[in-house]
Amino acid sequence: MAFIDLSDLEEREPMSGFHGRFVHTRNMTLVYWDIKAGSVLPEHSHPHEQVINIVEGELELKAGAEVRTMKSGQVAVLAGNIPHSGKAMTDCRIIDVFYPVREDYR
Repeated sequence: MAFIDLSDLEEREPMSGFHGRFVHTRNMTLVYWDIKAGSVLPEHSHPHEQVINIVEGELELKAGAEVRTMKSGQVAVLAGNIPHSGKAMTDCRIIDVFYPVREDYR
């Protein structure tokens, strides 16, 4: 069992405006994001399943051909290899969960 204080984790900015703290387990990766309003996530895909939890703010998410403006309390579940992109409409706090582990985020 592990107990983690997020404030003890190094904050990284892998993309402009996306500040994250990364937690890795044996099977999955969690990312706690603080995203600045107007920040854009370019279209991409990966083999990992992804669950996007909107904690605060509004995020416009495009997954495949569907576009949604997601708000606090909403969750999106993406299968692996689905092209997706996004734009923070406001400052956002988001928790992403990936299965399996995102080795590129270690």
